[in-house]
Amino acid sequence: MKRSFFALAFLFTSAIGIMAGGRYSVKFENTGDHMPVSHAKILIDNNDNKLIRKVAGMFSRDFTLVSGDSLPIIVKPDGKRLIIFGTTASAHIKGLARKRLIDLSPLAGGTEQYLVKNIRKPFKGCEEAIVVVGSDRRGAAYGLLSLSEKMGVSPWYWWADVPVKHHDEVYVSADYVSSAPSVRYRGIFINDEDWGLYEWSAKNYEPETGSIGPKTYRKVCELLLRLKCNMLAPAMHLCSHTFYSHPENKIVADEYGIIITTSHCEPLLFNNLSSYEWRGDRDGEWDYGTNRETIYNKLDARVKEASPYENIYTMGLRGLHDEGMRGNYTMERRVQLLENAVSDQRQILGKHINSPIDSIPQILVPYKEVQHIYEHGMKVPEDITLVWPDDNYGYMKMLSNPDEQKRSGRSGVYYHISYLGVPHDYLWISTTPPMLMYEEMKKAYDTGADRYWLLNVGDIKPMELSIQFFFDMAWDFKSFNYNNVNHYQAKFLSGIFGEKYRTDFQHMLDEYYHLAWSRKPEHMGWERQWDTPEFTGLKDTEYSFDNYNDAQSRLADYMAIYDMALRIFDELPENLKPAFFEMIGYPVMGSAQMNRKFLMAQLNHKLGIEG
Repeated sequence: MKRSFFALAFLFTSAIGIMAGGRYSVKFENTGDHMPVSHAKILIDNNDNKLIRKVAGMFSRDFTLVSGDSLPIIVKPDGKRLIIFGTTASAHIKGLARKRLIDLSPLAGGTEQYLVKNIRKPFKGCEEAIVVVGSDRRGAAYGLLSLSEKMGVSPWYWWADVPVKHHDEVYVSADYVSSAPSVRYRGIFINDEDWGLYEWSAKNYEPETGSIGPKTYRKVCELLLRLKCNMLAPAMHLCSHTFYSHPENKIVADEYGIIITTSHCEPLLFNNLSSYEWRGDRDGEWDYGTNRETIYNKLDARVKEASPYENIYTMGLRGLHDEGMRGNYTMERRVQLLENAVSDQRQILGKHINSPIDSIPQILVPYKEVQHIYEHGMKVPEDITLVWPDDNYGYMKMLSNPDEQKRSGRSGVYYHISYLGVPHDYLWISTTPPMLMYEEMKKAYDTGADRYWLLNVGDIKPMELSIQFFFDMAWDFKSFNYNNVNHYQAKFLSGIFGEKYRTDFQHMLDEYYHLAWSRKPEHMGWERQWDTPEFTGLKDTEYSFDNYNDAQSRLADYMAIYDMALRIFDELPENLKPAFFEMIGYPVMGSAQMNRKFLMAQLNHKLGIEG
């Protein structure tokens, strides 16, 4: 995989968003104006946030992946070349500011921003240094990991086996300050994990846990941090152990600076689907009208346990798991019960968290029946963020009206690229077109949804392209527009696998999304799950081998991109084949085979009837 520096620079610009606020470049040959990273030491303050040491260790390992050399981590200045890393609270950073070697004012009052700057002679005996400083712990982490990415360590180096190209040396020159992220809270919801992530984790990656546990969450949280995300809604189905059943889980998330949030049906981080959390034979009915005290005590205990850590709290109350609110109540009574539940929940938060109630991150998701209750007049404290869901298929159902746009809590988005439910699921591969995702996110962002973006990603794999795209938008939304958004994924792939494939990638992706737009691969059986009997069971499709022969055309179109994917796969060097297969080869070839399976079966039925 031979690429010039300029090709590498293009890849990293497309992957992490358009840089603003100064210059920032990484080269792999000595030009005389960049500091070499080899033989540098990473200087941190032991009293800084504990995430600083964690990320310093990650960066040292990243440098080993790139060059074979490691970078020692020190707490006192020592050596001719340093990477000085920390938050604005670091004693070392404050000392540089006092000497006027760096200006921290652009980070004052900032959220998750960072500064990267080359300086000369910061300490006695030190000739040169790269300073990476964040306005807070995550800002600092994003800053140093942006350098990792520019060196060639993809956020997907582990999850999608994107190889790291070897360089004997890395040179850095920067005088750069990042902008604040476009969206305040950005993260994934691991959901419907039964057949994929759970099976792999429980039986392969951490069988000692028998579920998705701290070892898996460590890798999830690292991925999120590298993607410049800051929150996680953990897996919560019956197959999985609940997040809080393993005390280490919340510690792992905190080690990586990841905020824990939950889905629309988990009030105050409480998962009532699991018997570990809630049992009807022991706890009674999940009905706030008849069993308020028991429910209240359960939520109180959860907040007490979780409150030492950073969380975003789901407010309100649905039924068990994804069911509607329990109880045969009028709409007026439902409004009253939900308002009472929110009031009680805020009382619990105030009891265990020593902060003003309007400073504690809280969300209300008007999902399914809660939308009707909200529209019927439910009053929601204005500091609570309203998180608007899509319709489960990629179209936003609600947006903030002019009055809602004035709320101090602003609004957010809960968006699906994986879904289990009626009228039909799609859990297998991501086929949501980037243009649709951008169009819907733009509507939401333009009407105030800049506080919270949660992406339902199912098992994470094979959703890599959609995840990367979604969170690059969340980080720097204004760098995307109608002219460039449809070319984003082809650029991203060509940066990894070679610029010569850019046109092929664009054609392959355009056809892949277009064909799935007509009918998702998961829907080719023509049944509808969990519906009336006449809509269940496999049936022949409505594509025809007669008339317009659109069935044959569909097969030909799919096999054309299948053959293109297979050709590229065969041409790639061995170290690139796994990543290509995982990111684009498997979705393209798998969807082609799914269509071939059902349409050729249909043709067989037709020819059999004709004798």
